[in-house]
Amino acid sequence: MAQELPEETDLVPSATLGLGYRKCGPLFTPAERSFYAVLLKAIDSDQHQVLGKVRVADVLEPQPSRNRSQWHKAFNAISAKHFDFVICKIDDLTPVAAIELDDNSHKQKNRKKRDELLMKICQQSAFPLLRIPAQYAYKTDVLKMMLAKELASIEMKSRTSD
Repeated sequence: MAQELPEETDLVPSATLGLGYRKCGPLFTPAERSFYAVLLKAIDSDQHQVLGKVRVADVLEPQPSRNRSQWHKAFNAISAKHFDFVICKIDDLTPVAAIELDDNSHKQKNRKKRDELLMKICQQSAFPLLRIPAQYAYKTDVLKMMLAKELASIEMKSRTSD
């Protein structure tokens, strides 16, 4: 005799649905959208793909620890944060670098603390984080050279560590 599955609403606490939900607007701000278009032209699309709004905890994680409380505290520090863009290898989508587009919000005190945390954890994990100032327009060739230099450096490091 097949067991009947509970109604979907039985699986979700009613308090969660009480307020209701709505669809958000665009994933990217106008500045991020402008940068994204140039970024797509600047990468070698035969080797890399760009993903946007990737959760930090989906790319980096705290080192394993016997102290579960300490591990959870470190995980919680990054679980609600995201990278603006992540460059991945095209074949298996392994992240190779992240990009933060620094607009005026990055001058706020709480945002500076967040940026500092991201820089530290990226350094600890040897995961490149490129910080690019937001601007009105971007030159594809300049971004292409910057990315090529960074990605070549990453590729060289990965070859020497193999």
